Amino acid sequence: MSRPAVHPVEAPPLVDGRNEAAPPRRVRMKDVQGMPGTSTGLGLRVCQFVATVVSLTVMATTSDFPSVTSFRYLVAAVGLQCLWSLSLAIIDVYALCVRRSLRSPTLITMYTIGDAITSTLTFAAACASAGITVLISNDLNKCNINHCKRFMSATALAFISWFVASPSFFLNFWSLASR
Repeated sequence: MSRPAVHPVEAPPLVDGRNEAAPPRRVRMKDVQGMPGTSTGLGLRVCQFVATVVSLTVMATTSDFPSVTSFRYLVAAVGLQCLWSLSLAIIDVYALCVRRSLRSPTLITMYTIGDAITSTLTFAAACASAGITVLISNDLNKCNINHCKRFMSATALAFISWFVASPSFFLNFWSLASR
């Protein structure tokens, strides 16, 4: 049977000759991989950028995507996601090169809000485009007339882009909530 041990505790140090205890030192957390300014965060941004660029090019190379509103919405949302990912990847490269931490509350708030907006737009556009591709291919059976394979691959890449954007959003949101 174990017994509890009692360890002596030292008195807190005096501050300026007063009996008040010194304020506790703040401990800074290590950078969690996937956060802004880390190598994993940069990898997520680059993967997100590549998926959005490929989705954008596949959709833009089809001749009849402007005829459907959800496909135009997908091109706009993926284009915005592409620009957002590229700009944050450049900031991450800069932070890694100069070895600077990007843990400022203002910067993380901006990252979180931007990720929330762009990932929500991309997810909504991918869902709308998926619905139209299912309608064209399964319900109307007009896949031989349209570019169904291209529409499906662009939609799948938009979903992949959203899936890659989700961890960075949740990590930034968790960092804000834990302050």
